Amino acid sequence: MRLRDKVALITGAGGGIGRETATLFAREGAAIIAVDIDDAGGDATVAEVVAGGGRASYVHADVSVADDCQKMIAAAEGTYGKLDVLFNNAGISHAEDDDAINTSEAVWDLTMQVNVKGVFLGCKYGIPALQRAGGGSIINTASFVAVLGAATPQLAYTASKGAVLSMTRELALIHARENIRVNALCPGPLRTELLMKYLDTDEKKNRRLVHIPMGRFGEAHEIAKAALYLASEESSFVTGSTFLVDGGITAAYVTPE
Repeated sequence: MRLRDKVALITGAGGGIGRETATLFAREGAAIIAVDIDDAGGDATVAEVVAGGGRASYVHADVSVADDCQKMIAAAEGTYGKLDVLFNNAGISHAEDDDAINTSEAVWDLTMQVNVKGVFLGCKYGIPALQRAGGGSIINTASFVAVLGAATPQLAYTASKGAVLSMTRELALIHARENIRVNALCPGPLRTELLMKYLDTDEKKNRRLVHIPMGRFGEAHEIAKAALYLASEESSFVTGSTFLVDGGITAAYVTPE
């Protein structure tokens, strides 16, 4: 097992990438702290882990709230004695996110609160726990749009993921001598509920698909496998990376239609 005796905290664990990662990490030996604001989804993730013979606990926490982030880290250490892996995965993509002219200030602020401040707070309170454990791995979910403009306007989301990428690099440098690795996992377009709600017409879906050399959306379980690599000792010399799992989209040159 690649995560035997490890403790992993996963935000946004109530579905999508978070749930797939929780169940995979558990199969690989990790105890899971599943964090979300969706209690039904979080409980379902825990039930799935337990049904598979794993260990998991659910914590309701809003990652944009400092007290909640402190609570989730305390739950990991209080329940399982330590924290080895912190997967700052929670994020939003607002349906009304658009270009600079049409994106409201409220949508901008909400996106930054969850996608950027949420990662900051996770690291603020999670890094001391990793230090107490003697090191560990932090995985921050960014996106391919952190390095490549999106085909459909989503300015707040794109800017927030760029911030996650730069934050990841700096934290990796700060903590490199402490046996703490910090990497940004950058998925390409995925067939998840989050993206499909945003790409709510065939026209929007096709505009995105035409840019993906593999010709399909990625799956959440494929991102979970990439997260497993970054969480495990197999990536022991990997830190500060922009880990792209994107079906080739950032390698391609495609003339816009």
